Amino acid sequence: MRSILAILALAAAGIALPAVAAQKTVVLSVPSMNCAACPITVRKALEKVAGVQSVKATLEPPEAVVTFDDAKTSVDKLTEATRGAGYPSSVKSER
Repeated sequence: MRSILAILALAAAGIALPAVAAQKTVVLSVPSMNCAACPITVRKALEKVAGVQSVKATLEPPEAVVTFDDAKTSVDKLTEATRGAGYPSSVKSER
């Protein structure tokens, strides 16, 4: 009960409380992947992005399934990472 009152008091005083991060999953279409090494390169590029929790990149279909903390990164940063590795990507779906 005290913790609820403390939170309410902080909120009433205008003190910002940390946002609750959500785990999100996005499927990126990476049509330029065309050899066995391509998914490895894409996976490594995505794993370097802060907040990424897991990556599964496949040649067939040419896509990457990325689970990430949306408080630490964004879909834009993920597509930027693949583009920087030489593999432009676009959002196929979000979960």
